[in-house]
Amino acid sequence: MKIAILGLGEAGSRFANDLAEKGHQIWGYDPNPTYKLHPNVQLVSSNPEAVSYADVIFSVNLSSASLEIAQEIASVAKPDQFFCEMNTSGPQKKMAIAQILASTKIKVIDLAIMAPVPPRGILTPLLAAGEYASDFLDFVKPLNLNISSVENSVIGDAATRKLLRSIVYKGIAAVICEAMEAGEAFGMEAYIRGQINSLVGGNDELIDRFVEGSRTHALRRMHEMEAVIEMLEDKGVEPIVTRGTRNNLEKLLQL
Repeated sequence: MKIAILGLGEAGSRFANDLAEKGHQIWGYDPNPTYKLHPNVQLVSSNPEAVSYADVIFSVNLSSASLEIAQEIASVAKPDQFFCEMNTSGPQKKMAIAQILASTKIKVIDLAIMAPVPPRGILTPLLAAGEYASDFLDFVKPLNLNISSVENSVIGDAATRKLLRSIVYKGIAAVICEAMEAGEAFGMEAYIRGQINSLVGGNDELIDRFVEGSRTHALRRMHEMEAVIEMLEDKGVEPIVTRGTRNNLEKLLQL
Protein backbone atom coordinates (compact mmCIF):
# COMPACT_ATOMS: atom_id res chain seq x y z
CA MET A 1 0.00 0.00 0.00
CA LYS A 2 1.19 3.54 -0.77
CA ILE A 3 1.07 5.73 2.33
CA ALA A 4 2.06 9.31 3.09
CA ILE A 5 2.89 10.39 6.64
CA LEU A 6 2.66 14.14 7.19
CA GLY A 7 4.50 14.94 10.41
CA LEU A 8 7.34 12.72 11.61
CA GLY A 9 7.38 13.45 15.30
CA GLU A 10 7.15 10.72 17.91
CA ALA A 11 3.85 9.30 16.64
CA GLY A 12 4.31 9.92 12.92
CA SER A 13 7.83 8.49 12.78
CA ARG A 14 6.76 5.38 14.68
CA PHE A 15 3.83 4.84 12.30
CA ALA A 16 6.11 5.35 9.30
CA ASN A 17 8.75 2.95 10.61
CA ASP A 18 6.26 0.23 11.53
CA LEU A 19 4.52 0.41 8.16
CA ALA A 20 7.81 0.43 6.26
CA GLU A 21 8.91 -2.62 8.27
CA LYS A 22 5.75 -4.38 7.06
CA GLY A 23 6.78 -3.73 3.46
CA HIS A 24 4.50 -0.84 2.55
CA GLN A 25 5.68 2.11 0.46
CA ILE A 26 6.01 5.13 2.73
CA TRP A 27 6.63 8.77 1.84
CA GLY A 28 7.12 11.18 4.72
CA TYR A 29 7.47 14.90 5.23
CA ASP A 30 8.35 16.97 8.26
CA PRO A 31 9.91 20.46 8.17
CA ASN A 32 12.33 19.42 10.93
CA PRO A 33 12.63 15.63 11.16
CA THR A 34 14.53 14.56 14.27
CA TYR A 35 13.54 10.92 14.82
CA LYS A 36 15.41 8.01 13.25
CA LEU A 37 13.55 6.56 10.27
CA HIS A 38 13.48 3.13 8.65
CA PRO A 39 15.67 3.02 5.53
CA ASN A 40 12.60 2.42 3.37
CA VAL A 41 10.82 5.59 4.50
CA GLN A 42 11.31 8.06 1.65
CA LEU A 43 11.67 11.65 2.87
CA VAL A 44 10.33 14.23 0.44
CA SER A 45 10.48 18.01 0.27
CA SER A 46 6.88 19.00 1.02
CA ASN A 47 3.46 17.85 2.18
CA PRO A 48 1.99 18.07 -1.35
CA GLU A 49 4.79 15.91 -2.76
CA ALA A 50 4.18 13.21 -0.15
CA VAL A 51 0.44 13.28 -0.82
CA SER A 52 0.91 13.03 -4.59
CA TYR A 53 2.32 9.47 -4.27
CA ALA A 54 -0.17 8.01 -1.80
CA ASP A 55 -3.41 6.05 -1.55
CA VAL A 56 -3.72 6.87 2.17
CA ILE A 57 -2.49 10.01 3.92
CA PHE A 58 -1.93 10.11 7.69
CA SER A 59 -1.64 13.71 8.92
CA VAL A 60 0.01 13.53 12.36
CA ASN A 61 0.91 17.11 13.23
CA LEU A 62 0.22 19.70 15.89
CA SER A 63 -3.31 21.05 15.76
CA SER A 64 -1.89 24.53 15.13
CA ALA A 65 -0.55 23.40 11.74
CA SER A 66 -3.53 21.33 10.58
CA LEU A 67 -5.50 23.99 8.68
CA GLU A 68 -2.40 25.18 6.82
CA ILE A 69 -1.54 21.61 5.84
CA ALA A 70 -5.03 21.01 4.47
CA GLN A 71 -4.68 24.16 2.37
CA GLU A 72 -1.23 23.03 1.14
CA ILE A 73 -2.39 19.66 -0.12
CA ALA A 74 -5.67 20.81 -1.70
CA SER A 75 -3.93 21.34 -5.04
CA VAL A 76 -2.86 17.68 -5.32
CA ALA A 77 -5.60 15.81 -3.43
CA LYS A 78 -7.61 13.32 -5.49
CA PRO A 79 -11.01 11.62 -5.07
CA ASP A 80 -9.52 8.12 -4.86
CA GLN A 81 -7.37 8.99 -1.82
CA PHE A 82 -8.13 8.78 1.91
CA PHE A 83 -6.97 11.72 4.03
CA CYS A 84 -6.79 10.80 7.72
CA GLU A 85 -6.83 13.84 9.98
CA MET A 86 -5.08 12.51 13.11
CA ASN A 87 -4.10 15.76 14.79
CA THR A 88 -5.42 16.38 18.30
CA SER A 89 -7.97 19.00 17.31
CA GLY A 90 -11.49 19.70 18.45
CA PRO A 91 -14.46 18.70 16.30
CA GLN A 92 -14.94 22.21 14.90
CA LYS A 93 -11.40 22.32 13.50
CA LYS A 94 -11.78 18.82 12.05
CA MET A 95 -14.91 19.99 10.24
CA ALA A 96 -13.10 23.09 9.00
CA ILE A 97 -10.35 20.91 7.54
CA ALA A 98 -12.93 18.73 5.78
CA GLN A 99 -14.50 21.87 4.34
CA ILE A 100 -11.14 23.09 2.99
CA LEU A 101 -10.73 19.77 1.16
CA ALA A 102 -14.37 19.34 0.10
CA SER A 103 -13.88 20.61 -3.46
CA THR A 104 -11.11 18.04 -4.08
CA LYS A 105 -13.48 15.11 -3.33
CA ILE A 106 -10.73 13.41 -1.33
CA LYS A 107 -12.21 11.06 1.28
CA VAL A 108 -11.61 12.77 4.62
CA ILE A 109 -11.47 10.59 7.75
CA ASP A 110 -11.55 11.91 11.30
CA LEU A 111 -9.05 9.43 12.78
CA ALA A 112 -8.38 9.73 16.51
CA ILE A 113 -5.38 8.17 18.26
CA MET A 114 -6.95 6.72 21.40
CA ALA A 115 -3.85 5.80 23.47
CA PRO A 116 -0.15 6.69 23.77
CA VAL A 117 1.72 5.61 20.64
CA PRO A 118 5.16 4.37 21.84
CA PRO A 119 4.09 1.08 23.45
CA ARG A 120 2.26 -0.32 20.40
CA GLY A 121 3.14 1.89 17.45
CA ILE A 122 0.92 1.33 14.43
CA LEU A 123 -1.18 -1.06 16.53
CA THR A 124 -2.25 1.75 18.86
CA PRO A 125 -6.07 1.85 19.08
CA LEU A 126 -7.57 4.19 16.47
CA LEU A 127 -11.11 5.47 16.08
CA ALA A 128 -12.47 6.55 12.68
CA ALA A 129 -15.45 8.76 11.93
CA GLY A 130 -17.00 10.45 8.93
CA GLU A 131 -18.95 9.61 5.82
CA TYR A 132 -16.18 7.38 4.46
CA ALA A 133 -15.17 5.66 7.71
CA SER A 134 -16.59 2.27 6.68
CA ASP A 135 -14.94 2.46 3.26
CA PHE A 136 -11.66 3.35 4.93
CA LEU A 137 -11.78 0.37 7.30
CA ASP A 138 -12.35 -1.93 4.34
CA PHE A 139 -9.50 -0.35 2.37
CA VAL A 140 -6.92 -0.64 5.16
CA LYS A 141 -7.73 -4.21 6.19
CA PRO A 142 -4.37 -5.37 4.75
CA LEU A 143 -2.63 -3.13 7.30
CA ASN A 144 -4.17 -5.10 10.20
CA LEU A 145 -4.66 -1.95 12.26
CA ASN A 146 -6.29 -1.85 15.68
CA ILE A 147 -9.10 0.34 14.41
CA SER A 148 -12.82 0.77 14.97
CA SER A 149 -15.37 3.27 13.72
CA VAL A 150 -18.24 5.36 15.02
CA GLU A 151 -21.42 4.18 13.30
CA ASN A 152 -23.44 6.69 11.25
CA SER A 153 -20.88 9.34 12.08
CA VAL A 154 -19.75 12.70 10.77
CA ILE A 155 -16.35 14.39 10.85
CA GLY A 156 -15.63 15.43 14.43
CA ASP A 157 -17.31 12.47 16.13
CA ALA A 158 -14.01 10.63 16.72
CA ALA A 159 -12.32 13.83 17.90
CA THR A 160 -15.15 14.46 20.37
CA ARG A 161 -14.79 11.01 21.89
CA LYS A 162 -11.01 11.32 22.15
CA LEU A 163 -11.22 14.68 23.91
CA LEU A 164 -13.94 13.54 26.31
CA ARG A 165 -11.69 10.61 27.20
CA SER A 166 -8.80 13.04 27.72
CA ILE A 167 -10.73 14.86 30.45
CA VAL A 168 -10.55 11.64 32.46
CA TYR A 169 -7.07 10.34 31.66
CA LYS A 170 -5.19 13.63 31.59
CA GLY A 171 -7.12 14.84 34.64
CA ILE A 172 -6.12 11.75 36.62
CA ALA A 173 -2.52 12.23 35.51
CA ALA A 174 -2.60 15.86 36.70
CA VAL A 175 -3.92 14.86 40.14
CA ILE A 176 -1.24 12.17 40.48
CA CYS A 177 1.52 14.60 39.43
CA GLU A 178 0.40 17.20 41.96
CA ALA A 179 -0.04 14.64 44.73
CA MET A 180 3.44 13.21 44.15
CA GLU A 181 4.96 16.70 44.15
CA ALA A 182 3.16 17.47 47.41
CA GLY A 183 4.27 14.18 48.95
CA GLU A 184 7.90 14.93 48.11
CA ALA A 185 7.59 18.47 49.50
CA PHE A 186 6.32 17.13 52.83
CA GLY A 187 8.79 14.25 52.92
CA MET A 188 5.89 11.79 52.70
CA GLU A 189 6.29 10.27 49.23
CA ALA A 190 5.71 6.71 50.46
CA TYR A 191 2.51 7.78 52.19
CA ILE A 192 1.10 9.56 49.13
CA ARG A 193 2.05 6.64 46.89
CA GLY A 194 0.04 4.43 49.20
CA GLN A 195 -2.97 6.74 48.91
CA ILE A 196 -2.75 6.79 45.11
CA ASN A 197 -2.24 3.02 45.00
CA SER A 198 -5.46 2.52 46.93
CA LEU A 199 -7.22 3.99 43.88
CA VAL A 200 -5.16 2.50 41.03
CA GLY A 201 -4.84 -1.05 42.28
CA GLY A 202 -1.43 -0.98 43.94
CA ASN A 203 0.42 -0.32 40.70
CA ASP A 204 3.59 1.72 41.32
CA GLU A 205 4.59 1.35 37.68
CA LEU A 206 1.31 2.98 36.61
CA ILE A 207 1.93 5.94 38.92
CA ASP A 208 5.41 6.46 37.44
CA ARG A 209 4.00 6.16 33.92
CA PHE A 210 1.41 8.86 34.61
CA VAL A 211 4.07 11.19 36.02
CA GLU A 212 6.75 10.58 33.38
CA GLY A 213 4.27 10.64 30.52
CA SER A 214 2.92 14.00 31.66
CA ARG A 215 6.43 15.45 31.83
CA THR A 216 7.66 13.98 28.55
CA HIS A 217 4.60 14.97 26.53
CA ALA A 218 3.64 18.14 28.38
CA LEU A 219 3.55 20.43 25.32
CA ARG A 220 1.43 18.14 23.15
CA ARG A 221 -0.92 17.33 26.02
CA MET A 222 -1.27 21.00 26.92
CA HIS A 223 -2.44 21.69 23.36
CA GLU A 224 -4.78 18.72 23.64
CA MET A 225 -6.37 20.09 26.80
CA GLU A 226 -6.73 23.49 25.14
CA ALA A 227 -8.77 21.73 22.45
CA VAL A 228 -10.87 20.15 25.20
CA ILE A 229 -11.46 23.55 26.82
CA GLU A 230 -12.57 25.03 23.50
CA MET A 231 -14.92 22.10 22.85
CA LEU A 232 -16.50 22.32 26.31
CA GLU A 233 -16.94 26.08 26.15
CA ASP A 234 -18.68 25.70 22.77
CA LYS A 235 -21.22 23.49 24.57
CA GLY A 236 -21.61 25.84 27.51
CA VAL A 237 -19.72 23.58 29.94
CA GLU A 238 -17.39 25.42 32.32
CA PRO A 239 -14.04 23.53 32.12
CA ILE A 240 -12.83 24.25 35.66
CA VAL A 241 -10.95 21.00 36.26
CA THR A 242 -9.79 20.69 32.65
CA ARG A 243 -8.31 24.18 32.81
CA GLY A 244 -6.38 23.10 35.89
CA THR A 245 -5.09 20.05 34.01
CA ARG A 246 -3.92 22.32 31.21
CA ASN A 247 -2.18 24.65 33.68
CA ASN A 248 -0.44 21.72 35.37
CA LEU A 249 1.01 20.64 32.02
CA GLU A 250 2.24 24.17 31.40
CA LYS A 251 3.98 24.08 34.79
CA LEU A 252 5.64 20.77 33.91
CA LEU A 253 7.06 22.38 30.77
CA GLN A 254 8.96 24.84 32.93
CA LEU A 255 10.57 22.26 35.23
